[in-house]
Parts: sequence; structure tokens; C-alpha cells
Amino acid sequence: MSTRALRTPDSCFADLPGYSFTPNYRDVEADGMDPVRMHYLDEGPADGPVALLLHGQPTWSYLYRKVVPVLAGRGIRVIAPDNIGFGRSDKPARNTDYTFARHIEWTRSLVTGLDLRDITLVAQDWGGPIGFSVLAAETDRFARVVAANTILHTADPALADRLGFAVNGVGESRVLLEEALVDYLLYTQRAEELRASDFIAATASTPPDSDVLAAYDAPFPDPSFTAGLRQMTALLPLTRNDVGARIGRRTMRALEQFERPFLTAYSDGDPATRGWETIFQERVPGAAGQPHVQIAGGHFLQEDAGAKLGKIVADFIART
Repeated sequence: MSTRALRTPDSCFADLPGYSFTPNYRDVEADGMDPVRMHYLDEGPADGPVALLLHGQPTWSYLYRKVVPVLAGRGIRVIAPDNIGFGRSDKPARNTDYTFARHIEWTRSLVTGLDLRDITLVAQDWGGPIGFSVLAAETDRFARVVAANTILHTADPALADRLGFAVNGVGESRVLLEEALVDYLLYTQRAEELRASDFIAATASTPPDSDVLAAYDAPFPDPSFTAGLRQMTALLPLTRNDVGARIGRRTMRALEQFERPFLTAYSDGDPATRGWETIFQERVPGAAGQPHVQIAGGHFLQEDAGAKLGKIVADFIART
């Protein structure tokens, strides 16, 4: 069956505040799907070290608009893609077109298609599970990692009492889940309409201006464009048996062998990812001895402190 994908009109992205970057596109592939077009930013010197900035749900590369100029100004080539289903990337029309494995494959296809090397992965939200899994498959391409308000879905019982949002197996056949996480998942599946801006406004330390919130909604001019937005939350692994948790455990095993520099830069106001910075510091060899930082802000720390995050990443690249 051929893939039917929607493409948000370019007019939706006209005159967005703080986002005047040149769009770039590349066809990417995933198993069982026709090629689809992925949008990405490519800023800074072409021969500079690469920073790969990955976003999650419900955002797109607009989230990194304050980070990109800082990195490019320090001689770093910045690649910031929009996940398929988000931003200026194609949006397959069926919810079931989106799987965790395909999100990984689509991003890996971009990385290999552009032949990116000497990569500094900067991962937030779903950018972590996706990006870490690409790293596990293409380890030699990655020089270092900055983990910023992200997690790795495993539902491991060893995570009990260690996370801000509980998601862990209990005994042989039970699971402990944070009530707020379940409420969030159910809302995204039951709500008649989803608006990305609602989630940004609810978690930002300082509510963004209305034109900024409108920019987060720009990729989704009507509900027909939101299949990927809705489905990504449904892909959250809540049990050890979920295919996403199996992917997460495999990826964690790869990270446990990753000896290149690994820095955590988490905010002080994000219960959804709290605790994961410590897990990564303990389990990733490359995290040992790094000057891990905490940044004032909410879940979308790029919105609250984008320039500061950009400086942290640039200094990390220069230092290591």
C-alpha cells in the first residue's frame, strides 16, 4: 500500500518570529513505507563539527531557534530536522504509519544520507530515544552527546523510586505509572483537537507570546495534519513488553558501552524527565567526570533558556 502523506503549505511558515532559516529537504526511508520528505535546518560552516539537534512531541525545529545562531556563530554546523509528522516535514495521513522504529529509521536515513560525522547529538524529549537509538546503530558517527530533558523508555523495574514520572515494572507482571503521565496519554488520544501550543504554554517557565505559540501550531493547519502529533504519545512504552521498551533496553546497552563525552543539561522544572540525568550519569561511561549542568526552566528548556543551552553545547564541543 502506498504512503499517503500531507505537506503543510509553505505559506503557513511565513514570517514566524525568530525563525528566518533556509529550509532544506531530503527524502528519507523506513521499512514498509514509501520515501517521505524530511525538512531540516543546515546552518553554520559546512566544514564545521556537526551538532544534530533533535526535538520531540509536540514541537519541531522552531524549538531550537535560539540555540542555532549561538552554535553557528561558534563555527559549528547545525543540523536540526523536523521529525516526520512534524514541522515542515511530510505528514503521513494514517496514525499507524508512525512507529517508534520508523522514527528511528527516518532519522538514521537523514544522518547517513547526509553522511554526517563528528556529530554532537543534542537530544530533548523524544529526541533522546530516537537519537540514542540512531547512535547505537551508527556509533562511529557520533563524537559526543548532550542529553537535555530526555529519557529512554525501558520500564525497567530498577527505575523504581528514581524518576519524577514513574514508569517501571513491578514484580513479574505489574507496572507502576505516574497518574499525570496516564492522564496526558489519554488526553492526546481522546481530545477532539490537539494544539501543540497548549503543551508549550502549560510547561514554559514564562508563557511565550501569542505569535510564538502560533508558530508551534503552524505545521498543523487543520486536524488532518495531526496524525503524527497524536500518535507519538500513543507510542510511549508503558510496560516491559512494549516493542518500544525492548528498543530502549537495547539502546541502553549500547549507551553503557559509549565512552565518548556525554553531558547532561537538564532543567530544574521538569518532573517528566527528572531523575534521568542521574541514570545517564551512572550508566554511560562517557558521562564520568563531565561538568553536568542544571538550567532554570521547564520541559522545553530551549524555549526558556535557548541561548544558554547553545553556549553550553558550544563550550562542550570546544572543550572535548
